[in-house]
Amino acid sequence: MRNFLAFIFIMIMVSCKTETKKKVLKDEQATSLMAGSDTLIYPEEKHFKSIRQITFGGDNAEAYWSWDDKQMIFQSNNEAWGMECDQMFLMRIEENFKDKKPPMVSTGFGRTTCAYFLPDNKHYVYGSTHLVDKECPEVPLRKNGNYVWPVYDSFDIFVADLEGNITAQLTNEKGYDAEATVSPKGDKIVFTSDRSGDLELYTMNLDGSDVLQITDELGYDGGAFFSPDGSKLIFRASRPKTPEAIKKYKNLLAEGLVEPTEMELFICNADGSDLKQLTFLGNANWSPFFHPSGEKILFSSNFEAEKGFPFNLYFIDIDGKNLERVTHGETFDAFPVFSNDGKYLAFSSNRNNGGTRDTNLFIAEWQD
Repeated sequence: MRNFLAFIFIMIMVSCKTETKKKVLKDEQATSLMAGSDTLIYPEEKHFKSIRQITFGGDNAEAYWSWDDKQMIFQSNNEAWGMECDQMFLMRIEENFKDKKPPMVSTGFGRTTCAYFLPDNKHYVYGSTHLVDKECPEVPLRKNGNYVWPVYDSFDIFVADLEGNITAQLTNEKGYDAEATVSPKGDKIVFTSDRSGDLELYTMNLDGSDVLQITDELGYDGGAFFSPDGSKLIFRASRPKTPEAIKKYKNLLAEGLVEPTEMELFICNADGSDLKQLTFLGNANWSPFFHPSGEKILFSSNFEAEKGFPFNLYFIDIDGKNLERVTHGETFDAFPVFSNDGKYLAFSSNRNNGGTRDTNLFIAEWQD
């Protein structure tokens, strides 16, 4: 479920001397992250100053920045890299992988998901099923004709270094523990678990201690991210209300499945207080991420689609006002993640995939 584009720009300082000017131009072109083509930007996408494609095959997604914005970690199932299911890969942000394979930094066993850098830039947290089974688990995509996501009870959350060595196991409860992200304050991890019998949000310290349950309403709560100051959480949630919807949700969850076609965004304080529903759009609203100002949310939605697609990126204020469409693709744009300095946006997209189903990573240079 992941891919993204990368955008960067070249600034050339003016010099009085011709030779100096040529040298500066040459040096900056060599180090520019925005060396890609702008033809990947649709005319209406005014927030993208430039863009560059990072991957060129398979499903690539959930690319997250190191704290110094020099590296990213992402998951991919690219068959050309020998993958049978998602594993974690490391990249420097000036790289692309059209003609080479990035280093894999997960074990290569089981299925992995949702890697996120820790503050030291030398370790990351991620979910993996490898302790239960070294083989890739089956991926059911349909149940009774409806699209479903698996929530494997074999997922636990681990810490690993950038050579792929596991240095700690943070969860060991029975059931699903995954979708971990780290507060910009560097003190807490938020994750999703079904240890209560439902899929709820929890926080814990970086060493796995002091686990606190954040949500407690029936439905799938997941994909949570902290605000830039660490004071708030934004996440996706389903909220079945009718007896039929509740029964369906519980029956699917008992089989380790969720149906992600009806989700809205919710926002709360980092301790779970002051919980509010942010969107009331219908269909699937998900993969939210805070704008660097902390006053807006960028998210993916198909609320304007009649048959499930396209998914595009949208802005909304944290009070639910001023909805704005950001991308204008015809298939799939999701998993937006701002760099820590706010200059770039990484996201996954089906654009420029030659008519295949590949989802690739891109980085865009952002302009408000």
